[in-house]
Amino acid sequence: MWERPLRRDLAPMKASNRGTHAAPPIKIREMPQDERPREKLLARGAAALTDPELIAILLRTGLPGANAIDVARQLLERYGSLSGLSRCTVKEIESIRGIGEAKAIQLVAAFGLGQRLANERLSRQKLDSPELVHDLVAAEMRALHKESLRVILLDTRYHLLRMEEVSLGSVNESIAHPRDVFRPAVISSAYAVIVVHNHPSGDPSPSQSDHSLTRRLVEAAELLQIKLLDHIIIGAPAEGRLPYFSFKEAGVL
Repeated sequence: MWERPLRRDLAPMKASNRGTHAAPPIKIREMPQDERPREKLLARGAAALTDPELIAILLRTGLPGANAIDVARQLLERYGSLSGLSRCTVKEIESIRGIGEAKAIQLVAAFGLGQRLANERLSRQKLDSPELVHDLVAAEMRALHKESLRVILLDTRYHLLRMEEVSLGSVNESIAHPRDVFRPAVISSAYAVIVVHNHPSGDPSPSQSDHSLTRRLVEAAELLQIKLLDHIIIGAPAEGRLPYFSFKEAGVL
């Protein structure tokens, strides 16, 4: 007895639902000309564009049901921010529907250029604080899934000569010997060095092996007469703590 009335009640509900469906998103070419990302950039410069609009220019096309700006928003929502997106690999980015390998490569290349520009500016500064070293390497090193130990080579004014990866370890351990750390410094006649490595876990707190390595680095630096300015561990931002640990700030160096 209940079946026929129930079916009659569902019919108008279905019709009502059809009436509430959202209209399909507008295509970029259907937008007013001064609101299209490329035209807006030409007329007003990159600063006038939102993050999704800038990413949309690199993507160029969207997919059925979503224009390039919509796809860019989905990318930012999934990875939380531009910073989060910049740390993604090609494989991670192309996992988003509508983004193939070519578009993912373009995005990774764009973020890579941005990081190199930031590094170029920092290379002209005196690298004498852990904050500056963090700004130099954090974006790239936080994206790594293994511990990477690097040595930053500096001249007598503490300006960047170059940076070299000494070792790439497991998820939670980077194996290095002081001779491997200081070899690039000797070859390049560096006046001073800063040693830096990352903790993929995001916690920059030093382990016992980190303390042991630092003590051995101090001894080697004294023998070689090369200044060891700091040993810095890169972690992830978290409330109540710095995103890095500096042995110099901790009073060890």
